[in-house]
Amino acid sequence: MKQGYKNLLTVMTASAVITHSSLVLSDSLSDALSSGKVYGDFRLRYESVEQDNSLSDADALTLRTRLGYKTGSIGGFSALIEFEDSRIVGGVGDYTVGPTGFNVGEFSVIADPKSSEVDQGYIAYTTDQLTVKLGRQVIALNNQRFVGHVGWRQDRQTFDAFRADYTPLKNLTLTYSYIGQRNRIFADDGDIDSKDHLINATYKTTFGKVTGYAYLLEIDNDVDNSLDTYGISFQGATKNKSVNYLYNVEFATQESDVNGVEFDTDYYLLEAGIVTHGITAKIGYEVLGSDDGDFGFATPLATLHKFNGWADQFLATPAQGLEDAYLSVGGSLAGGKWAVIYHDFSADESSAGIDDLGSEIDLLYVKTIAKNYKVGVKYADYSADDSKVDAEKLWLWVSTSF
Repeated sequence: MKQGYKNLLTVMTASAVITHSSLVLSDSLSDALSSGKVYGDFRLRYESVEQDNSLSDADALTLRTRLGYKTGSIGGFSALIEFEDSRIVGGVGDYTVGPTGFNVGEFSVIADPKSSEVDQGYIAYTTDQLTVKLGRQVIALNNQRFVGHVGWRQDRQTFDAFRADYTPLKNLTLTYSYIGQRNRIFADDGDIDSKDHLINATYKTTFGKVTGYAYLLEIDNDVDNSLDTYGISFQGATKNKSVNYLYNVEFATQESDVNGVEFDTDYYLLEAGIVTHGITAKIGYEVLGSDDGDFGFATPLATLHKFNGWADQFLATPAQGLEDAYLSVGGSLAGGKWAVIYHDFSADESSAGIDDLGSEIDLLYVKTIAKNYKVGVKYADYSADDSKVDAEKLWLWVSTSF
């Protein structure tokens, strides 16, 4: 009889503990959900493209909507879900998006396909020194020259990935990512299965930031296609009275193996600038090298629109490689930001009469209105020489976020 009472007491105690734990967990989950944040942004943009070829001029009026929710934290765990939609507005959609099959061969390219998708969706775990994310996410490393989100396009680039950021020392950050799928800017039609390893280490010093990296890329299609890049960069600024001096130096080497055909090439960047009286001026020289005119240094995960001219003439590096000598000036005007950039392009290794790759001038003005709204205008004018054709692009947009 006593044994029966003991068993009953044990069961009742265990039930009470489980019930209490469940209530505590339920309360914690409720708190995490109620303390979460809903966010979103909208961007309405007009883009036109004129090229000196047989394609019809293109124009597009598109609206990009992004809505998301991030939970609060439970024991360091949190989650995020985000949806993205891009659509044509007012029937203004005379443009081509090749990978999706939209108006192929009719108009110049504007890489903003109609799409609705999960932009991000991941679970995260965070401590004082470690952050881990598993799922679909944005990965943007350093200045996005090698890995970025291509946020200029309406359907930005994300990755199905595992990522870990570890800070063992105050000024040292170590990052590792494994990417199983590249969700590119062409909606589902452009997604690529991959086996990519991204290793990045950054150390902050008094004079600037030193970064070392290894990006080991491979498309998962049962074909040898490795693209391995190893590099180091140093970027910083020094202040002297009313002038800030800017400097940026980078070197990388790349090895490619496609079905037993191997290529080796290098990357260089030298950039210097000053900031004074509200004006920022920079001069730079970037080289994406070539292996004897047969293979150009490649950056397939980069935010490419940010580099080598906004007319997007060099999203794929020519086999002859690319040298980009550029000058940029920017500042403030009438409550907004302006920029003027000039590029002079040439081949790293001339071949088959290809040497001078043209020049480009880019203009930008962006202004914030009523705190939550931005309006902007952007223009790119590319003048061809030994290859390609003249091209002009214009963008007008308004955006808001909450």
